[in-house]
Amino acid sequence: MRILHTADWQIGKGFGRISGDAGALLREQRYTTVRRVAELATEHAVDVVLVAGDVFDSQTLPDAALRRTLEAMAGFTGAWVLLPGNHDAALAESVWTRMARLGVLPANVHPALHPEPLLFAGDRLAVLPAPLTRRHEPEDLTEWFDAASTPPGAVRIGLAHGSVTNRLPEGAAAHNPIADDRSERARLDYLALGDWHGTLEIAPRTWYAGTPETDGFRSRDPGHVLLVDVPEPGVSPTVTPLETTHYRWYQRHMSIGGAADVDGLDARLSALTDDPSRALLRLTIDGSVDLAARAALDEVLARWQARLHYLEVDDAGLHPQASDADLAAFEGSGFVADALAELRERQRAGEPHAADAIQRLYAAYQQLREG
Repeated sequence: MRILHTADWQIGKGFGRISGDAGALLREQRYTTVRRVAELATEHAVDVVLVAGDVFDSQTLPDAALRRTLEAMAGFTGAWVLLPGNHDAALAESVWTRMARLGVLPANVHPALHPEPLLFAGDRLAVLPAPLTRRHEPEDLTEWFDAASTPPGAVRIGLAHGSVTNRLPEGAAAHNPIADDRSERARLDYLALGDWHGTLEIAPRTWYAGTPETDGFRSRDPGHVLLVDVPEPGVSPTVTPLETTHYRWYQRHMSIGGAADVDGLDARLSALTDDPSRALLRLTIDGSVDLAARAALDEVLARWQARLHYLEVDDAGLHPQASDADLAAFEGSGFVADALAELRERQRAGEPHAADAIQRLYAAYQQLREG
């Protein structure tokens, strides 16, 4: 059997602080990535595509978003199995009931709304789903896999959305528990998981596919689907990650101490990616600079703001230190020069808020000069 395992599409995801065109393009890209998943399924002639939960980001998506998702899937005419996750749980009223009322579900698309085997490939492939019926379940919904009856000689595939106990990194969400030995206890040839947004083999024959389109700065190895080949029941599968992400998310830190470091930051950003328009960057800057270097830094950041898809800068740790050259540059500017000189003395004396005041004065003076 050959399976394409994916999860956590989260169609309609809001992306928080990434507003305007940048956020809108991220939301739009998710449909394009689903089309890419369909293309890969066709290219690799898989028997079924398993989507391990969180197909949709919320229950309140407009009908048009549900229709567009199904349209994006149309490139693969084989079987799709869509599992309700914590964002799109199988509630009494949900995205799943709306799609049924709309009558838009193609015959090859199977929402796994009940804990019962789904059979494919002439009953040679049995998918055992564990749909969430509310956002957080205290019990392990995969427990029924252990006693599930499947046709003799069928490949047994589990499908679930949640947290594998004792295996995820410290601090990871622990809702919707899944036993870390479920594949052994339920005699599964493969357990396809969703919820963790990075690609990860978490236990024997047990994988998180991760989101196919990277959606955060902290995700670990996201942006893939998994091609799973099971030669025959009882034989360990071969799992091949296939890259699918369009946008790439980066986190970087830089300490700035002068003009040379500003040039170095510009060089580092140039080396970040071959296509800045597909990059999102969270940049943390600390250090201490004079006002001339700060002006040069602002110019570099403004250029990269225009080049990158999104740039988020945290410069709370970057403190201005007005130099003699800065004071000379302000000569003739009256009270501004006087205020700057006084603030510099206060900063030297260790007054805690003097550096911030210098920065605000500098910013206001620059805006005034630029009109």
